[in-house]
Amino acid sequence: MSQSPVLENPLKEGIRIERASEPCAMVIFGAHGDLTKRKLIPALYALYIEGFLPREFCVVGMSRTKMTHEEFRKAMRNSMQQFASDIPLESAKWERFEQMLYYLPGHFDQKGGLDELASTLKELSEKHGTQGNTLFYLSTPPSLYNPIIDRIQESGLASGKQMQSLPWPRIIVEKPFGHDLETAMQLDERLHQVFKESQIFRIDHYLGKETVQNIMVLRFANGIFEPIWNRQHIDHVQITNAETIGVEGRGAYYEEAGNMRDMIQNHMLQLVSLVGMEPPITLDAEAQRDEKAKVLRCIRPFDLNRLEEHAVRGQYGPGFIAGQQVPGYREEEKVPPNSHRETFTALKLKIDNWRWADVPFYVRSGKRLAKHVTEIAVHFKKAPHRLFNAQFQGAADIIGPNVLVLKIQPDEGVSLKFFTKQPGTATNLRWLSMDFNYGSAFGQRTPTAYERLIHDCIIGDASLFSRSDFVQASWELITPVLSRWDETPEASFPNYAAGTWGPPESDQLLAPDGDVWRSL
Repeated sequence: MSQSPVLENPLKEGIRIERASEPCAMVIFGAHGDLTKRKLIPALYALYIEGFLPREFCVVGMSRTKMTHEEFRKAMRNSMQQFASDIPLESAKWERFEQMLYYLPGHFDQKGGLDELASTLKELSEKHGTQGNTLFYLSTPPSLYNPIIDRIQESGLASGKQMQSLPWPRIIVEKPFGHDLETAMQLDERLHQVFKESQIFRIDHYLGKETVQNIMVLRFANGIFEPIWNRQHIDHVQITNAETIGVEGRGAYYEEAGNMRDMIQNHMLQLVSLVGMEPPITLDAEAQRDEKAKVLRCIRPFDLNRLEEHAVRGQYGPGFIAGQQVPGYREEEKVPPNSHRETFTALKLKIDNWRWADVPFYVRSGKRLAKHVTEIAVHFKKAPHRLFNAQFQGAADIIGPNVLVLKIQPDEGVSLKFFTKQPGTATNLRWLSMDFNYGSAFGQRTPTAYERLIHDCIIGDASLFSRSDFVQASWELITPVLSRWDETPEASFPNYAAGTWGPPESDQLLAPDGDVWRSL
């Protein structure tokens, strides 16, 4: 039986060593796809060499492509070399790890399609000691979610739903969680017919990023931040997700989804909830998810009669990225020449509760923008008495608010912007930043988001996963906007050139409050 190595000094890993991993088998539906090659297998191998996989563990990949176990193992090793160069691929360790990898071809939409899987899992339970625990990963197009759930139910593989102990089934569902409120609720209902809510892990890789996890620590473990994390001291919050890439050959998918569904409904609203949440009573998963769901329920619904004051959409046209000419969205593969699908979204959100009353949260996300960056910028109110404005010429033009920036990608870290005096006999003011960067601060490789999230699934910790009520609240907020946009196609598309910061209309969301988008 393959075993993961023992840590030489497990105490260096902090509290994670206290969370025991239970024996289990992991079934990856859609194992021949890019997600498995680029993210899942590299994450599992990294967990293996770090000692975070249970000793009693195995993986069964399934897809329609016919392959043997050995062919699958070879393909996964090639993927490691191609997509995970930062993870040391040592021959001896990989040879032990790959003995836990298996493969079965299958058709998920056919009755009886998982019968062979059921018998295989039984054999592997005896061989690897997984005790019948099974973690299902839906790494497939959403159209296959319901057929796979049907097959899991009819094969009896989720019979552990009613059991309070071993064996257990768990299921990981990749976004999108539905196409709108109605389809999201239909998927949710189907999932709950087969699994308990505690067994459903709706994965959002943004929540596995170190800076995102650090938001709660920054706020609730430091006495200097929480007392000023409110409307008395914070002027507004800006959350930006900017990508320089286009739709990357996914024109058909993006034409169905668009930016609002692809980024806002999940990733961006998760960030809003983490910034805006109240302190949970404990670090228990449900206590944390209670507070995040409350934030979404407090967001003021959009006034559809004045929607342009709160929501802006955009679509990129031809332009230049890094000096290279790139096509517009309508010239992308599998995109109609008259498409009205948005590739950019900007929202002005108001959270109607005691902490955040009258503090706008500005959210923007888009493709083919000027820079690749995702960050949260907390803009504090200006100093109440402008002492230096009165005494020093030119100071009024440069003195602005302090800004706390949580950098999510590409370089994860935290930055605090503040004023200081330049050395010299004159009093000259200058902006400086105190910067913390994960890569340089700890001198070690930062685990990928999927490493943390898969490990949490194995140990049954749902803290970083979306709960049913959060998903429902997010769709309730944005579905009316999507419906209105579908009813009134935007005649000005494309309305921003690739390589810019989006349509000029997005600036008007901030203008009434005297705010501007942060320069990135």
